[in-house]
Amino acid sequence: MSEERELLRETVAALVDKHAPAAAVREAMASERGYDESLWTLLCEQVGAAALVVPEELGGAGGELADAAVVLEELAKALVPTPLLGSTLAELALLAADEPDTGALEGLAEGTKIGAVVFDESYVVNGDIADVVVAADGTKLSRWTTFTAHPVDTMDLTRRLSTVQCRDATDIGADPGLADTAAILIAAEQIGAASRCLDLTVDYTKDRVQFGRPIGSFQALKHRMADLYVAVQSARAVVNDAISEPSATSAALARVAASEAFTKVAAEAVQMHGGIAITWEHDIQLYFKRAHASAQLLGPPREHLRRLESEVF
Repeated sequence: MSEERELLRETVAALVDKHAPAAAVREAMASERGYDESLWTLLCEQVGAAALVVPEELGGAGGELADAAVVLEELAKALVPTPLLGSTLAELALLAADEPDTGALEGLAEGTKIGAVVFDESYVVNGDIADVVVAADGTKLSRWTTFTAHPVDTMDLTRRLSTVQCRDATDIGADPGLADTAAILIAAEQIGAASRCLDLTVDYTKDRVQFGRPIGSFQALKHRMADLYVAVQSARAVVNDAISEPSATSAALARVAASEAFTKVAAEAVQMHGGIAITWEHDIQLYFKRAHASAQLLGPPREHLRRLESEVF
């Protein structure tokens, strides 16, 4: 990771530590818009989070996909609800249009407008709060100028989803493969959340005492946590490769690896925390729900496996 990217990560981490403790995350996910608007303003003004993938001449920071991935990973560690994923994808969609809407891009880059990309009308990230909506069907992009949106009940309360229906739309260009880009960014989120979930579990096993000893000192648990660490780091390497060289294949590999790692870590975290892990008061249940919900978002792992199989056979 470059020095600039590491500084970006540290800056976001500092903001999260200061403004997004567990209680604030719960308050944000229960709010009317599903995120902390004051924190979103700080992320946009102090970090330029919403401007990272937009060229400088259009009011952005002129960064790369990897920059957005770093921020999303860091936010996901604490399960911080923000509109960043949807807005970043909407920016990439508008940038791929035959005639980019500079006004909309500037608003998205400033964070004053919220974006969403529709891959499946039934589950759209940012759908009910979006000002800019673009649909991507794998072939073309269409700008939804008039639409209706309604929140849907989901297992993962840290990520609001909505059903969105189009009333009027205009084709704006060819789809550059936004579903693959979305898969890579979600995989980056999964790695961030998995790593923090594992850290919380390790810390708990150091503090929880049974039979006069911290349970983390038992060899069986040491081996299990070592295996989890290897799973997360192996998946991180696959995701990093996808971020560096995005493609349909690397995106599918990243989603499969990240989904499997996060699901495994979350399941073991529940086991090692014991009964407290499934109580509303404890945060591990939020990671467990995010693990299973994110694995199904934009297509479950088996669909990505089928894509990989089709390239081999």
